[in-house]
Amino acid sequence: MKDFLSVLGGLRRQKTVYSAVNTRDFPVHDVYNPTTISDHQSLNPFAAVFRRPLSNKPKWVFLTMVFGLSALTFGTFLIVLDPYNFFFKMKVRFTEGSETFLMWRDPPVVLHLKVYLFNVTNKDAFLRGEDSVLKFEEVGPYVYREDMRHGNVTFNKNGTMTAVPLHPLVWVPEMSNGTEQDILVLPNIALLSFAHLMSDAAFLTRTFVNTFIRQSSWEPLVEMTAWEFMFGYRTTLLTIGNKFAPSWISFDKLGLIDRMYYFEGDTSTTFTGMTDPRLGGLIDNYNNRPYLPQWEAPCDVVSNSSDGSKFPSYIKPNDTLRFFRKSLCRSMPLVRVGEETLQGLHGYTYHFQDHALDNGENNSSNKCFCRKGHCLPPGLIDVTDCYYGFPIALSYPHFYQADESLLQAVEGMHPDPKLHTTFFTVNPESGLPLRLSVKMQINMALGDLSSMAKCERFAHQVIPMLWTDIYMNGLPPDVSTKFYMYLNVAPATLSVLIYMLLVGGVAFMVLSVAVGFCVPRDINLNDPTAVWREDMLGREVFPVQKRKPKEREPVASNNNNSKEMEVYYCSLLTPVDRENLDE
Repeated sequence: MKDFLSVLGGLRRQKTVYSAVNTRDFPVHDVYNPTTISDHQSLNPFAAVFRRPLSNKPKWVFLTMVFGLSALTFGTFLIVLDPYNFFFKMKVRFTEGSETFLMWRDPPVVLHLKVYLFNVTNKDAFLRGEDSVLKFEEVGPYVYREDMRHGNVTFNKNGTMTAVPLHPLVWVPEMSNGTEQDILVLPNIALLSFAHLMSDAAFLTRTFVNTFIRQSSWEPLVEMTAWEFMFGYRTTLLTIGNKFAPSWISFDKLGLIDRMYYFEGDTSTTFTGMTDPRLGGLIDNYNNRPYLPQWEAPCDVVSNSSDGSKFPSYIKPNDTLRFFRKSLCRSMPLVRVGEETLQGLHGYTYHFQDHALDNGENNSSNKCFCRKGHCLPPGLIDVTDCYYGFPIALSYPHFYQADESLLQAVEGMHPDPKLHTTFFTVNPESGLPLRLSVKMQINMALGDLSSMAKCERFAHQVIPMLWTDIYMNGLPPDVSTKFYMYLNVAPATLSVLIYMLLVGGVAFMVLSVAVGFCVPRDINLNDPTAVWREDMLGREVFPVQKRKPKEREPVASNNNNSKEMEVYYCSLLTPVDRENLDE
């Protein structure tokens, strides 16, 4: 039992010395004290861990300081070099076979085209003169999936790559409101365009053309299917034009969507970002020109525009972006109007710049969009030269933000900012489009047709024909997850690592200084005067003669009888060597 109490007392750091004769739990002067329990690492394993650093203080102070300095140095190194930014710059550059290039070549997104047609509801009454304005009814949408991609990609030596833009359409009946075989009353684009073209011809020429039109069965408003109007219907006028003016009319059927999505022979040259990571994915030139030949400067700019697959990287809040589509016949400026988070990714929201279609009335820099010096009403842009000479003008849907006179000239237009505003949500770091909706309306802007047979009622008319919405509702889950890791998790992980290194480095430096200045060089764990040796019950501590560390010297005793009694009782517990007894 005393053995157990002796061990327990040692673990409690109380000075209880085992003695065969002494029954007290504190030492006495005349008892041989061979050792202390705290000196035995087998009985007190904590001493092996905690005594060594204190008895070898310079070594541990040095190691702690080295570790702290290393952590501070490495953390500072990460801040200065910014490995994430280096990695990110590599990711936004286009190289053959790289992840960014493959995503640009075959975008893994779901892009749709919605087409809304304007059905004429008062054809006969208007042609007879009973109604003064045309009345329209919006039908649709007719929805198609656009499988956008870039084909025949060639990398150039100047940090660009040349490709063929491809935008095939696939009918999506389950998303459509109606079928492609819906019968509608729509403008006869071929006849009205022919009349518009010949309205400025000489008198004799107009007389011959009028005779030809009166003898034909052509009408300015005709019934046709939605598919024919969008993707092409055949007409004698087009056949004649294709035969006698093949350089002007190179197609044998006329459809608005068919012409919008005609990219045969087109090429687009795009920056790879090798010279400037910000420019990766932006257009350098279109059809080997850094400008559009239909316009004068500065309206002809196309360089540094985006086709919607990727915008500039490292976008700043006040940067103005540019969007280009062949069907728009120009690049459109985009301005930031807000920001939002989509699928965990931060994005800036952009709209087309105010008065982008005003032809110079509010923004003098748009004056160059007046074709041949003739300016259309604000809200319309003349794109005749991009549509084979047909009198086509673009506006926002339902004449949204257009001149009031356009709304008063027809019935059935209901402009609504929520429905008819174009928007883009773009991640500013990568230039990745998170969501987009590009809305534009195609109209016929006719001149003075008062002298043209069957077309007199359409003089100076702006006829809405259809409007489109090219939209992407979000990124696929796998793509958004991948970019969430790139854009959110990776930089956050690096920041936490840097923070831990800096804080840990400072902590270890402070610890090394504290150990060096505050802890004594050598703490004698056997010092009977130490505070921690006081009995838990507050009893008096009896002094013990100090021994040298590795020498066991018996404490001198004035009482030989006590010595003999101690040896005698110890012999009863443990065999004693005879030679020791003789000593």
